[in-house]
Amino acid sequence: MTENPADALPSREHHEGGFRPMPTDPASPIDPRGGPHFGEYIAQVRGLMDRVRLSCPSDEQALEAIARLKELNDLLDGTVVDEWSLPGWVRRDLPANGNITLPPFFIDHADNDTVQARLTFDTFHLGGNAAAHGGHIALAFDTLLGTIASLQGASPTRTASLTVDYRSITPLNTELSARAWTERRDGRKIFVRGTLHDGDRLCAEAHGLFLTLKPGQQ
Repeated sequence: MTENPADALPSREHHEGGFRPMPTDPASPIDPRGGPHFGEYIAQVRGLMDRVRLSCPSDEQALEAIARLKELNDLLDGTVVDEWSLPGWVRRDLPANGNITLPPFFIDHADNDTVQARLTFDTFHLGGNAAAHGGHIALAFDTLLGTIASLQGASPTRTASLTVDYRSITPLNTELSARAWTERRDGRKIFVRGTLHDGDRLCAEAHGLFLTLKPGQQ
């Protein structure tokens, strides 16, 4: 039996941490929110972010870009919805589920004990010297470790502690492999670990503590 995408919407009775219920059936249909063009829409926004990250416009270029961006923002004002209705959360067919605040990633495997994913840090995530910014690496770990914690706890979690050790340069525009796994669980506390590799080279590793939320807890 497949799940109805509408069931992923939180309600007054189910809003732990402000998160939607996680699909438990991998065969459940992809939520169509945002429509068939949402993926390209997000890709173009990411492209804009990359270009702005390296941009040094002339006065003329800046003024023209500002005018166009004002027009675009006016257009986008008509697309704004509340947090619970966002496509950028439930679109499992898109990198990072369509969430542009996250480095784009795809999860290849996920169960209660292990999550395996592929991710790429774009030009927007530049820290310096063609390397990914450490803060963006931490963001990726927070997301992936939080995923395994939520699967292990079978309910939403909040990050209590996250420690990242940077072992070598993490390159931009390169598909990397990430793995997260559960170390142990103690009541509501879930202890997790994660690694990030460029081929055989370890780029970074992390360990974290996540807390399973109580019903209705934010």
